[in-house]
Amino acid sequence: MLPVRDAYAGRMDVELRHLRAFIALCDEGNYTRTAQRLHLTQPSLTRTIQQLERILDCRLIERSARRFEITDTGSEFLAQARRIVADLDAVCSEIQLRATVRVGFSWLLPDAWFAAARTRFEALGGRVEILRVDDPIAALAARTIDIALYRKPIRLPRGLNSRRIATEQRVLAVSANSPLVRARELSWSDLAEYPLVVNTVSGTTDQTSWPTPDPGRRIVTCTNFDEWIELVAADRGIGAVPELARSRAPHPGVVYREVPDAPPSHLYLAWRTQPAPSRSIREFLETT
Repeated sequence: MLPVRDAYAGRMDVELRHLRAFIALCDEGNYTRTAQRLHLTQPSLTRTIQQLERILDCRLIERSARRFEITDTGSEFLAQARRIVADLDAVCSEIQLRATVRVGFSWLLPDAWFAAARTRFEALGGRVEILRVDDPIAALAARTIDIALYRKPIRLPRGLNSRRIATEQRVLAVSANSPLVRARELSWSDLAEYPLVVNTVSGTTDQTSWPTPDPGRRIVTCTNFDEWIELVAADRGIGAVPELARSRAPHPGVVYREVPDAPPSHLYLAWRTQPAPSRSIREFLETT
């Protein structure tokens, strides 16, 4: 039985690094190869094995210039060490895979994509928690979520990485009282003269979404989707959002219109790279 830690005796206990080094050495039968496998120097490996023998107060390996041989006690200890490490690795893997990954979004969660990603991840034993936040990137940087879904193309803070996961067609959003509701044909360039409602935190459309922004254009700003749609309904300006809004965000005061030449917007997935993502987060990223 391994020694139990005694905080007052000043004794050293067997650690997992001792077990892994001993198992690897027995597998390889050679200090040089084992050190390379464990990314250690040979003197460091030798000290680790000698330290283990001092802790156990027994000889585990007979070694000389010409011979490497495991003692009887070493063979007995090896069998138990393998069982302990295997059991620990299995428990850790199971718990890590059951870990919850927190996914944050600001508005219009992409149902089809998310349902597929969640199904694949939870089939591995994990669990996904969905959190609605006004600013997913800020929440990611603050570590209140693990994965951020966002649409606004921005320069990410240091320590974050992202990838594009979808492209979405934009639709025009106007007040139900706007003459644009009855317009027969709409083009993106014709919309450049109308006042524009801009969600500055998570919106997909602002004045730069037109090739030649008008510096005199009236811009009405807000900081979340709920404010944005109410401003559009109040006819404070027009807006443009992913087509998903038609079914996901109906509003009695807002009409969505197709604009065939509207530039598409993109959906991104972001995560922290510093510190390195946990195993559960890596598993989630690999399933998406």
